[in-house]
Amino acid sequence: MKQDKFLAFGVHIGTQKRRKDMEEFVYKIRSDGLAVMNIQKVDERLQTAGKFLAKYNPNGILVVAARDYAQGVAKKFSELIGARSIAGRFMPGSLTNPESPDFTEAEIVVVADPLVDRQAVTEAKQLGLPVVAFCDTNNTRENVDLIIPGNNKGKKSLGMLYWALATYVLRERGELQKNLDLSVTPEEFVEL
Repeated sequence: MKQDKFLAFGVHIGTQKRRKDMEEFVYKIRSDGLAVMNIQKVDERLQTAGKFLAKYNPNGILVVAARDYAQGVAKKFSELIGARSIAGRFMPGSLTNPESPDFTEAEIVVVADPLVDRQAVTEAKQLGLPVVAFCDTNNTRENVDLIIPGNNKGKKSLGMLYWALATYVLRERGELQKNLDLSVTPEEFVEL
């Protein structure tokens, strides 16, 4: 992925609050106290996550996004890779209570923010399901199996992160040529 796209969408801009768990992804601290993430590491983790998710049956992937800015892009990402999504509030028991009207089965869970989507992360861990999460500098690794570092609060950044991950998943599956991008642009993802 071209790193200038990540920069243009603010994927690398973290928060002023930094957790020890995320130190390895921080490139530097700006004069205003905001952490700047290493774009190369962001891209490497997106590629790793793409390879990992491509191994799963698309219908077994559950994408969860409660944050307002993440909901539309999570739905579009899910649609592109054939996954299922829960956008908005994740109802307790959605993964663990077969009697719940919201019950769904999954093999792996992808979350936009492990802090905001903590109920989904907790239930996935109770079931032993792997969790892939977009993590900003204020997130922890707790109950997350694969971290994708990046700004998980900004609308543009989330659009770019989900777009890049969809591109890598589809390339790994052989559904998209290695040198091609999705027919949907990152800008179109942001508008969702």
